[in-house]
Amino acid sequence: QVQLVESGGGLVQAGGSLRLSCTTSGSIFSFSGMGWYRQAPGNQRELVAGITSGGVTNYADSVKGRFTISRDNAKNTVYLQMNSLRPEDAAVYYCNAHRLFGTRNRYDYWGQGMQVTVSS
Repeated sequence: QVQLVESGGGLVQAGGSLRLSCTTSGSIFSFSGMGWYRQAPGNQRELVAGITSGGVTNYADSVKGRFTISRDNAKNTVYLQMNSLRPEDAAVYYCNAHRLFGTRNRYDYWGQGMQVTVSS
């Protein structure tokens, strides 16, 4: 049973920073990739940042230059450093890990979600 344990969410003023952490119950290399998604009220869940097992990263356009995804392999932990936070960054943030099977099959694992609130 894969578990993703998240921490680091909370309330921050606009312009401030937060660092989210996600620790897996197994080796981080057992996944094809990991990432962070977010969902604001009334919106669909969207990818914020991802990192592949090979270390390739990608970001949503809205967070490029402000957010950084990284990992600590020894700790089986992925981080999301969020700087210059804006009110529109407020959402529930979810850690994701996924495994790819062949070219079309993907299985996703999710953390419980954390609220990030940005006050203006």
